[in-house]
Amino acid sequence: MKRYLDYNASTPLDERVLAAMVECMEGLPGNPSSTHQFGRALRARLDRAREQVAALVGVQPTQVVFTGGGSEANNLALHSVTAGQAAGRLAVSRIEHPSVLEPARAMTDRGWQLDLVEVDDQCRVTTRALADKLHRDTRLVSVMMANNETGVIQDIAVLAEQARAAGAVFHTDAVQAAGKIRLDFESSGAQLLTLSAHKIYGPRGVGALIVDKMLEPEPLVYGGGQERGLRAGTENVAGIVGFGMAAELAKEELEPRARHAHDLRDRLESGLARYPEVTLFAGHAERLPNTVQLAVAGIDGETLLMQLDREGIAVSSGSACASGRNEASHVLLAMGVDALLARGAIRISVGRETSIADIDALLAVLDKQIKWLHKAGQAAGW
Repeated sequence: MKRYLDYNASTPLDERVLAAMVECMEGLPGNPSSTHQFGRALRARLDRAREQVAALVGVQPTQVVFTGGGSEANNLALHSVTAGQAAGRLAVSRIEHPSVLEPARAMTDRGWQLDLVEVDDQCRVTTRALADKLHRDTRLVSVMMANNETGVIQDIAVLAEQARAAGAVFHTDAVQAAGKIRLDFESSGAQLLTLSAHKIYGPRGVGALIVDKMLEPEPLVYGGGQERGLRAGTENVAGIVGFGMAAELAKEELEPRARHAHDLRDRLESGLARYPEVTLFAGHAERLPNTVQLAVAGIDGETLLMQLDREGIAVSSGSACASGRNEASHVLLAMGVDALLARGAIRISVGRETSIADIDALLAVLDKQIKWLHKAGQAAGW
């Protein structure tokens, strides 16, 4: 039996989302920028989806800029603040997703200085750590709302207030937080916020950047007036419609989904507690209800991942966007975790369809692997 426990990488497409997308694709030709009745019908669906995504984070529809995914939205966030400005400084946490870290590093080729903000051993950005990286010419601060590997939730409201008091624009990548914890753009203090559809049971290849009304961001893609002129090109209407439906469902079903995930996480962690070989990362911090990152001492993470895969259980060794590198997690290294232990890390992330049987099956395979490790150690005289 196949068991999917990698919901932070991507979620299954909700059948209600699919139905909305199919209805849009099958019934309506045309371009949403056209003024004839076909174009107006598509525009109405686009407008409705914008309202649904806006409601998820408590903003006005005009603040939603649709993109080709969360990574593009993160790139747009950094570009929109820094393009056309004299080079200054960026403050970015060390635990960010590659779609923030890599464009930030690329900007150093254009004269910008990148200051990487440290985290503590529980994956938290502290106000002291941020203060150490704030300077008079810091133009942008980016700290993710919830980490994709450890699940740790940052105190974004406090960090945003600190950054803005120093004169910097504050961006938060909320891709993993959406659909798992309640989001409110205004109370977060952020001025730019990133979302992605496929993390909330929507389609892949669609995202959004939420933009503060007072900002005047620079476009990332030129060539048309779509998306407030920030992202030219005919919109992916079916994908955006799916995003809108997924956002509406995420808002409506937030509490039961979170409760279900929390119960499963507790069951998993209780089962792991009897193994001294298992290290749970960031166990003392506030985390997403669905995420557990762990390592088994003596077992390489990729080896453990493949063993689980052979048993039909899908987990991750970290960020799906950084897979295949066979390197220790940059998140765990930033937390001060030993490199060898960090290389052994796997991430389990549960979702709406995950069952108690799935968790028990995972525990059974882990138990088998740990017992095998013991036998191998005894045979080798460890």
